[in-house]
Amino acid sequence: MNRISRRKLITTALVSAGGAAGLGASGIIARRRGLIPPDAGGIWGPGETLTYAAQRLLTQHSLAREFTRAQISKPPFANEVYPLGDQFKKLQDASFIDWRLAVDGMVGNPTSFSLSDLHGMPMRSHITILACEEGWSYIAEWIGVPLSHVLHLAETLPQACYVVYRSFQDPDWWESIDMADALHPQTLLTLGMNSSELPVPFGGPLRMRVPRQLGYKSVKYITRLTVTDSLKQFGKGLGSSSPEAGYAWYAGI
Repeated sequence: MNRISRRKLITTALVSAGGAAGLGASGIIARRRGLIPPDAGGIWGPGETLTYAAQRLLTQHSLAREFTRAQISKPPFANEVYPLGDQFKKLQDASFIDWRLAVDGMVGNPTSFSLSDLHGMPMRSHITILACEEGWSYIAEWIGVPLSHVLHLAETLPQACYVVYRSFQDPDWWESIDMADALHPQTLLTLGMNSSELPVPFGGPLRMRVPRQLGYKSVKYITRLTVTDSLKQFGKGLGSSSPEAGYAWYAGI
């Protein structure tokens, strides 16, 4: 077991005290260390801060649990997908040859990638659980390109703090993760599932997979990544559409 530093334990205690007492002086420490989530305002703010700060301090480099092939769910659960429309069907009928992933924002090389481009990049896989906030879950093998690799190709600027991502299914719905999760080795732009191409009901042709957070962070049908140092200019400034709809921005498990 890795030893936890005295400084980290002290800082965690300070943040915990701040979470219980409306942050106060410890909130200044948390803010300096980038431990205040974007949805920290309001009545639930101290609790959101406590959860996010404690997990970031104690588990920033930890891995989500991985399972064996024998534990893969048979069959996996595919939650409901609203009709994707004629444009999606046209792309699907053409084997998604015109599907693009745009990368913009705080990058030195704004660009876009086809699925063929992504398939030519280094691939990684892991067998992890997708846990939904509604209570269901399943285990599957996820195969894709580490998000960190794509961000490297786009030359992410050092002051970047978050990656915002959007879906073909609903361009107005957006999610985001901090750089700790964006650069984490298990965070994938997923192209495959269970040794096959990623099925459309599970987000094919391209899905974000963030195994250290609840399922709603693993958005389907990804078409755009925007790198930024602040989330205030996006939506209502709460970090994503999730807190705007009543969920937490950080959904760590």
